[in-house]
Amino acid sequence: AHISISRGTESGLAERFAGFMSTLRDKRRRYGAYRETLRELATLSDRELADLGIHRSQISFVAMEAAYGK
Repeated sequence: AHISISRGTESGLAERFAGFMSTLRDKRRRYGAYRETLRELATLSDRELADLGIHRSQISFVAMEAAYGK
């Protein structure tokens, strides 16, 4: 016995495209959060950063962690 399950090419392509768009939106959202965090922290004085326990050299790392969790 042979069973064949066929999915339409169009629905598979549509699903892949929707997944691609979802991934793209997520990446853009995360990058926006990274840039916003970076910009906000960069505007703080050294004293304000010290109050937060952040050195100016750590700003990009903190922004990356906030946006991407890395």
